[in-house]
Amino acid sequence: MHAQIVLFDGFDPLDVIAPYEVLYAGGLLSGGAVGVELVSAEGPREVPSGTPAVSLRATAALTPGQADLVLVPGALGRVTEGDGETAEHPEHVSAVLGRALATPLPGLLRQAMDHPQVTVATVCGGSLLLAMAGLLHGRYATTHHAAAEALGAAGAHAVPARVVDDGDLVTGAGVTSGLDLGLYLLERGTGPRIAHAVEELFAHERRGTVWRPQGPAPLTL
Repeated sequence: MHAQIVLFDGFDPLDVIAPYEVLYAGGLLSGGAVGVELVSAEGPREVPSGTPAVSLRATAALTPGQADLVLVPGALGRVTEGDGETAEHPEHVSAVLGRALATPLPGLLRQAMDHPQVTVATVCGGSLLLAMAGLLHGRYATTHHAAAEALGAAGAHAVPARVVDDGDLVTGAGVTSGLDLGLYLLERGTGPRIAHAVEELFAHERRGTVWRPQGPAPLTL
């Protein structure tokens, strides 16, 4: 399984690092069955995160046809309304995502969503980026709880779960869900024994039930 994790200006570092480390460790423990790289729509470059003085280097361009998994992080910024941007009061997440939508990234993500062999995954506001690009209409997805209404307004079925598996779309909720999402993707790609070994290595147990659009709907109590 070859994974590409997408970087764009203003990304949330933990959305990237948590699943990156899980997948990287999975590659080590599986003898190379998993590979993971950091990419951007523009190709190799230093990409500034939304955290001052924290950047990561994309080593390649996002190429959906060459990846089995494309993972999209969210942006770092405020999620509540407020006045203008200041050092103590950063810009709104939607503004950061809006700038990413003005790059070649949406077109590449559409290619990934349309490719039959590619799974697209998101952490936190990454699903909102897809929704704002018009790519999640009618799909089941989760996101940070503060953005659930916006996800629904963009045509997605917002699910209040930590990880949602909608086939070739797997989404994680708030920022720390990147660990659980990474472990679930590792289990899907290599099996439960590798995923469990990484769980033990990281001293982290996955939380919650992975939600799928399967089985009978629960009654309202």
